[in-house]
Amino acid sequence: MAPRPGPGRGWLLRLVIAFAFAQGAVSMARPAVSYRALALGADESAIGVIAGVYALLPLFAAVPLGRRTDHGRCAPLLPLGVLLVSGGCALSGLVSSLPAMAAWSGAMGLGHLCFVIGAQSIVARRSAPDEQDRNFGHFTIGASLGQLIGPIAAGSLISGQGAALGRTSALALLVSAVVASAALLSLWRIEGRPAAGPGAGNGRKVPVRTILGARGVPAGIFISMAVLSTTDILTAYLPVVGEHRSIPPATVGLLLSVRAAATIACRLVMAPMLRLLGRTALLTTSCLLAGLLCAGVALPVPVPVLAVVLGVLGFCLGVGQPLSMTTVVRAAPAEARSTALALRLTGNRLGQVAAPAAAGLIAGVAGTAAPFVLLGALLLGAAGLGLRGGARGAAGGRRTNRDGT
Repeated sequence: MAPRPGPGRGWLLRLVIAFAFAQGAVSMARPAVSYRALALGADESAIGVIAGVYALLPLFAAVPLGRRTDHGRCAPLLPLGVLLVSGGCALSGLVSSLPAMAAWSGAMGLGHLCFVIGAQSIVARRSAPDEQDRNFGHFTIGASLGQLIGPIAAGSLISGQGAALGRTSALALLVSAVVASAALLSLWRIEGRPAAGPGAGNGRKVPVRTILGARGVPAGIFISMAVLSTTDILTAYLPVVGEHRSIPPATVGLLLSVRAAATIACRLVMAPMLRLLGRTALLTTSCLLAGLLCAGVALPVPVPVLAVVLGVLGFCLGVGQPLSMTTVVRAAPAEARSTALALRLTGNRLGQVAAPAAAGLIAGVAGTAAPFVLLGALLLGAAGLGLRGGARGAAGGRRTNRDGT
């Protein structure tokens, strides 16, 4: 049986704060890496490769880390993740070759994975079934806060005037390393009692095939992958679009933050939206609208119109991650929930490897706006899966009240 949550939710607030710092550093570093790579002579295809390497190491590490967490403590992964993110940010700003930038971007991605697996597992263990929607939704607000502040900070530091792009993007990466380190201040006694989660310590190793065969898990993984790939490519490629449309880096940072602010707004009203629409309708509608809006980013619209499109897009994208998270936790065997969350993150990283690489190839052939059309098609596919698999996930959610991510 899962351990009962401790008194109060101070642990959740501290986890949200730590996640906001860690995600803020990553959200600041990702566009800074793109700008620094451009300053070092990278083209659109090279930007796609560097963005994909960010997800490469996590792709192989997620399931082993999840299995370890299922049968042990979650908290040690958090400071390890922070240190890897901080080191990856700093060294990405110090090196002067594209292969080295790609390697340290991979270290940054591995650190982010460690932090997220540990943090999501803590939320799953310390939340009663009827608290999961709310707690996972609040947890993801930390990510959205980081995504809100990070691009603004990067845009305010990075300047494309003259030959300053390389120097200012390196400065932004060093600052992001300091921001990541601040997450360590909120991690004391974050896990609470050392009691293990469901099934931990029984030694049973649930096969990956069994976890993936659980009803609702594959659809949850794909939807999460589609939503995160969209957010990731928006972060990595909007600077490229901005360069081609003569949009200053500071404005690009504000546009990315508009998207993140709308995502926060969505998660603050997640519970009433679920009560009003139901999980299947909410998930399907949000993915459908996000797909259409993402394709709209490809249009050469004025900056104010682009800001409105990104705001509505960000609101729609706020639904998929929380709902897929709780769906996967509830559908998976009790003794393999951390592994199931890790498989979900593996799907995310597959998307983060494949989508930027495909985006880079498409951008090199069809122009910088073409990747957003690809993302629109991916989200439309997620909407279809949400319609087919949402009822199954909702049925599983009714067994334990509500769902979340």
